[in-house]
Amino acid sequence: MFFEFFLGLRYLRAKRKQTFISIISIISILGVMVGVTALIVVLSVMNGYRADLMGKILGVNSPVIVLSYGGAFDRYTSVMNRVERVSGVTGATPFIYGQIMVSNAGNTSGAILRGVDPATVGSVLTLSKMVKGTTVSSLDQDSGGLPTVIVGKELAKQIAVHPGDTLTLVSPEGRLTPLGRVPNTRKYRIVGLFDSGMYEYDASMVYISIKEAEAFLGMGDKVTGVEVKVNDLDRSGEIARDIQKSLGYPYWTKDWKAMNRSLFAALRLEKVTMFIILTMIVLVGALNIISTLVMVVMEKSKDIAILRTMGTSARSIMSIFMLQGLFVGVLGTMIGLGFGLGLCHLLSRYKFISLPSDVYYISTLPVHVETTDVVLVSLAAVAISFLATLYPSWYASRLNPVESLRYE
Repeated sequence: MFFEFFLGLRYLRAKRKQTFISIISIISILGVMVGVTALIVVLSVMNGYRADLMGKILGVNSPVIVLSYGGAFDRYTSVMNRVERVSGVTGATPFIYGQIMVSNAGNTSGAILRGVDPATVGSVLTLSKMVKGTTVSSLDQDSGGLPTVIVGKELAKQIAVHPGDTLTLVSPEGRLTPLGRVPNTRKYRIVGLFDSGMYEYDASMVYISIKEAEAFLGMGDKVTGVEVKVNDLDRSGEIARDIQKSLGYPYWTKDWKAMNRSLFAALRLEKVTMFIILTMIVLVGALNIISTLVMVVMEKSKDIAILRTMGTSARSIMSIFMLQGLFVGVLGTMIGLGFGLGLCHLLSRYKFISLPSDVYYISTLPVHVETTDVVLVSLAAVAISFLATLYPSWYASRLNPVESLRYE
């Protein structure tokens, strides 16, 4: 094998008459390098986008939620205790979910009311990182004689309110009076803003304490469900099934994958599509490898004939040119990996590419390099380069030494 490797590398070096062949070899290396670099950077950015999106979604919504077929349920403390005993569960907190209207000085908007337990919500959600100007625990306190509320940043812009202002919440379900059912209204003091970075959440969420939500919506001592945190997001579906089995009827569970199935399926499809498209750049480099080897075989036909007459087998001749093309592919892949990982490091550390925050919810390109992607890209580039060597190498091994030397 050393003999074949030695000749393969020697044929890559240019003599005065073969400079053009070496130029094409360099172009081949550059083609593979550019393709690998583009694949590493694009896949890493898409991984970063997915991780950033997951962080924001799971900061507002828990990985698993427990609901009841009968709607709101009581004795939720007992349910939480049973849930926390399931293997893989690291925290649980009750929540109330309802649709309301918010009003301020003639500005009205629909919103989603989220009642949370300030004492336990921190063990499940990362709301504390998203609340600006106050803490989640402030929801248990009054401000100026009024109960407190935290409003989404974009929703606050829509109805022109700021921290310290008074906000009126209106429940469409209302309360029952002798004159019939009328909307239930109550004034609240805004103590902070909620900024998750997701426009859909920031334009609709209103947070109050769970006790206040029960009183405002007239639910008594009932909650909509229990939010659950797990120690392994990839096993959330399995843990959700274990929770449902432990609780039994009438409780049922949903995990974050089921709740965001369409979104993450689209991201996965986009990643696969980008991988296929950018692999075409590597194919361009592979076509150049074929061109290089074909020209080298034509140039070295006399050398091949002499080697055959000296007893070199057809398999060794084929190995010489396969190793030559494979060297080009491996070298291009290694250089491309170096450039790709280096560029990802620079993007992650210095964030020199900025995005308009008023158009996108992210201001810089998020980068997350996954080892699986690096290995897959490397193997794909080397495999494509190897396949490109097969025909020229096979053709070289089939040359007839008599015909090659007939007119020499």
